Parts: sequence; structure tokens; C-alpha cells
Amino acid sequence: MEKILRIFGKEYGNINQAALLLGCFTLFSQILALFRDRSIAHFIGPSSSLDAYYAAFRVPDLIFICIASLASVTVLIPFMAAKMPARSHDGSGVGGDGGKATSEAQKYLNDIFTVFFSLMIFVSLAAFFLMPYLAPLIAPGFAPLFQEKLILLSRIMLLSPILMGLSNLFGTVTQLFHKFFIYSLSPIFYNLGIIAGVLFFYPIFGIYGLAIGVVLGALMHLGIQFYASRSCGFTLKFSPSVNFKDIKQAAAASFPRTLGLAFNNIALISIIALASFLKSGSISIFNFSFNLQSVPLNIIGISYAVAAFPTLAKSFSGGRKDEFKKHLKSTARAIVFWSLPVIFLFIVLRAQIVRVILGSGSFSWDDTRLVAAGLAIFSVSILAQGMIALLSRSYYATGNTKRPLLVNFSCSVLIIILSYVFIDFFKNALLFRYFMESLLKVNDIAGTEVLMLPLAYSIGTILNFILHWIFIKRDFMPDE
Repeated sequence: MEKILRIFGKEYGNINQAALLLGCFTLFSQILALFRDRSIAHFIGPSSSLDAYYAAFRVPDLIFICIASLASVTVLIPFMAAKMPARSHDGSGVGGDGGKATSEAQKYLNDIFTVFFSLMIFVSLAAFFLMPYLAPLIAPGFAPLFQEKLILLSRIMLLSPILMGLSNLFGTVTQLFHKFFIYSLSPIFYNLGIIAGVLFFYPIFGIYGLAIGVVLGALMHLGIQFYASRSCGFTLKFSPSVNFKDIKQAAAASFPRTLGLAFNNIALISIIALASFLKSGSISIFNFSFNLQSVPLNIIGISYAVAAFPTLAKSFSGGRKDEFKKHLKSTARAIVFWSLPVIFLFIVLRAQIVRVILGSGSFSWDDTRLVAAGLAIFSVSILAQGMIALLSRSYYATGNTKRPLLVNFSCSVLIIILSYVFIDFFKNALLFRYFMESLLKVNDIAGTEVLMLPLAYSIGTILNFILHWIFIKRDFMPDE
């Protein structure tokens, strides 16, 4: 038992070690995510009810992004690191085995908790009562019955941003102390909650059982982060006297990043709204293909970006610019090295991958072909998405959140515009439609217009990466 607890509390200061650990656990988490999606595909399949379930994530996700990300890990770590003792040669301090909370850091975290948790509760309650007015904006193409389902599903899921927001605060501590082992367990428990919703709650409550599973997963996500944070000496309490100067500083630093994430979410809301007018099940097709391409993205790109961020932040805050550039370039090379072969395999073997993972029960062969085509289009931008995760965190590590904001805003607007343009062009330009359907081998099935949404997303994402890279070269490597 002592050895097990030691593993749970072990710290990983090396980027490659941390990325490997995060990658392994992300792989396990993504396997569970694939099992989750297979269960959903088997028992429900692409349908109007499943479309309502996926659309119901939009408002809770937007609340989480707009409120919780104001006190996100990537923004709070530099501030928390400044209030913690530096690592000493004997291993104590931040990142050392003996690192514990300081009263200054504890007070700072309590102030953040007091303000943002109160704000999260208020906004979630407001959204609860406003859902009948928000639902027609999210999925205007839904019939009244499925609008009602969307409203109730969204109301249940509004508990999720509250729980995930708290988990996000605790996650700041676990990342600061390099406790990546226990940090990486959270997504596993989150997926277990959703799987429980599919297997146990869906037979009882129908589609609403999936929403209950989401809340259960968020609760378990919070539980594991709470345990890790407490082992580091941190607990969250309401602060009777909030230092609003620190709050304003954190909010000011995170506001551009929050807007950037919100723009991306608004782009997804626009895609969902557009898909609600298409064939029944189109939102489900889009989400299945998006989730599949997220597997290699999370295992490779996100794992390396998350593992590199604390090191990048400490290198830059310590004035070690050459070390900062060295870590940035080595992490970028690793992401490229591992992403390219995965992209090739996902494009070539797309139909086999989708059929093996999702092809059972209510998931038909036509569904397989559509999701496979969407997966191929998304796969083109997997490397770009992974690099964006790293390059944007590089800016956050330096305290510059405005540059990613401008890039994300521009590309989110482009994604929205391209989605509408491609759908219209696909419907009216028969030669373009024939070319795309023949290229993706879906020319004899209905509902292929949904494939224009992944195409718009991928093009916007690739441009996002190109702009990020140009600015990184100009801001940090002008002579290289």
C-alpha cells in the first residue's frame, strides 16, 4: 500500500517522462472514451435524440470556458509559482518531494475559489432558467420535441461546469507540483462516469441517463483532483477578505485566453446550429468523427503540451530564454514525429478503424462510411491542433495571452464563414459535390453535406497553426 501511495504522489520534472506518463494514461482514458462512444453508437446510434445529447454540451461547455478558464491551470500556474519557494538543491520547494503549500499561495487559491465559484453558481443558475430561450439558438433546426429534450439535457449538465471548475482549481496544484500520475487519472474517472450513464442510467432514464453520467463523471474528476491537492497541503475555503488586486491580475491575464477559447466554442455552436438543419443524426456523425480524431490528438499533442507548460513557464519566468526555446523546439519536434504516422494511418485505415470501434448495434454501414469520411478530413489537421496546444501554451507561459486571442478569434470567424460557404457550395456546385463524395467514397449515401463541417474546421485549424508559428518565430526566434 505504501508503494502504491508513493507512486500516486511521485513528481515528474522531466518533460519527456511527464509526457510519456500523460500519454500512457491518456491512451487508457481514450480507450475508455472509445468504449464510451461504442456503447453510445451501439445502444442509440446517430439519431435526433443523440443529436440533442451532443448539442446539450454547448451551453455548459461555454459557461465552463467563460468562467472556469478565467482561473485556469495555464494562467494560475505562473502566479502560483511566484508565491511558492523555488526548488532547492536538496529537492525541497516546488517540484521537490518536500514541497508544501505556503500561506501566501493558499490565500491566493482561496481568493480565486471564492470569486470564481460564486460566479459559476450564479451564471449556471441564470442559464438554467434561460435554457428555453437559448435552445433555439443552439439547434434552430430541431423539432419542438427535441428542443424540449435539449433544454432538459442542458439543465442536467449545468452541474458539470461547476464540478469541473472546482477540479480545474485543484488541477493547478497537482500540475504545479508535477504530480502528473494522479492528475492524469481524472479523465479516466470522467469517462467511467459517462460509461456508467450509458450502461446503467440509459436503460432507466433514456437519453437523460447519459446526462446523469456526465455529471457523475465530473464529480469523480473533481474527487481525484481534490485528493491530489490535499496531499500537497492545499484545501479550498471561502475567503472572508478577498484580495481583489490579485483576482484582477489573474482575470486580466486570462481574459484574452478565455475569449480565444470562447470563440472556438462559439464556432462549434455555429457548426451544431448549422448541422441541426441537415439530415437527422448529422450532429452525431460530426461528434463521432471529432471524438475519434481527438484520440491521437490527446495522446500526443495535448500530452506533450501539458507536460511542457510548467517547464516553459519556469524557464521564462527565470529569465532563461535559451532554455525556453530549447524546450519549445524539442517538444514541437516530438509532436511532429509522433503525429505524422498516426495521420497517415487514420486516413488510410479510416473505414476499418470506425467499423471496429463503433460498428455494432444501431450503428449502420452508412453511418460507418460517413464517420470514416469525417475522420479522414479531421485527421489532416491533427498535427496542427497538437501544435496549437503547444504554441498557445508557450505564449501563456510568457504571460502574453493577447497574441493567441487574435489568432483564435480570426480563425474561429473563418471556421464559421467556411461552414456556411462550404455547405451552400456543396449543395449547389454539383462538380465539387461529386469530387468530394468520390474522393471520400460516399457518393451513394445520403447526408454527405455534413462532411463540409469537418472540412471547414480543419482548414481554419491549419491556418490557426500557421499564424501561431509565424508569430512564435517572430517573437522568440527572430534570428533563427
